[in-house]
Amino acid sequence: MRKIMAGLVLLLFTLQVPSAFGQSAKYPPLSEYMMAQDAEVALAKSAAPENISGHATIKVLTASGFQTIHDGDNGFVCMVMRAFSAPSYTPAQFREIVYDPTIRAPICFSAPAARMVMPYYELRTKLALEGKGPDQIAEGVQAAYVKGDLPRRDAVSFAYMWSADQSLGSGVGHWHPHMMVFCPYYENSMVGGNEFGSPLPQVSDDAGTPFTVVVIPIDDRLAVKARAK
Repeated sequence: MRKIMAGLVLLLFTLQVPSAFGQSAKYPPLSEYMMAQDAEVALAKSAAPENISGHATIKVLTASGFQTIHDGDNGFVCMVMRAFSAPSYTPAQFREIVYDPTIRAPICFSAPAARMVMPYYELRTKLALEGKGPDQIAEGVQAAYVKGDLPRRDAVSFAYMWSADQSLGSGVGHWHPHMMVFCPYYENSMVGGNEFGSPLPQVSDDAGTPFTVVVIPIDDRLAVKARAK
């Protein structure tokens, strides 16, 4: 039943995306994407267990992109991704969630992912802040990767998304805490062909590209609550 409900929630969101944003979608004011810094730091740190996030570098969103406000000592980097981190290519119906200012997706990149993957999300954010839409963002990302302005995705890397306070947008809200596994050129069949949105490992974004994401849901009891200072 739980698997069926998760699938229904994602299906409803899929159906809502085109009607919510449409062909003439525009970005809401930047203020709707922003957070008070203390709240953003607490939310960013909830992406991973304290033994990791307590020693991680912390970045927050500004009008010019993500900026470091705390230097860690373990190689991890935690931040709160916004809707600008939508897939570049597939699933196509999720590309336009860039316009949804309600998304708050805490993530904590491992050191390899901070080096290879985080610049991709930062570039997507920069292009969105410049007012570029999903097609222009995808074109910009592709051009940057071909030119070598983005790091080569030549290995698998990981990130934590364990926050109990994540919000993945209108119609979805909170999902299972999960590991993000960045697996260049993977297809869903390579992790078992599991159903999209199910509590099983699955390719979630950009299958068959350098930017492929595999998500592995974990026990909901391991979700981490944000703790304000």
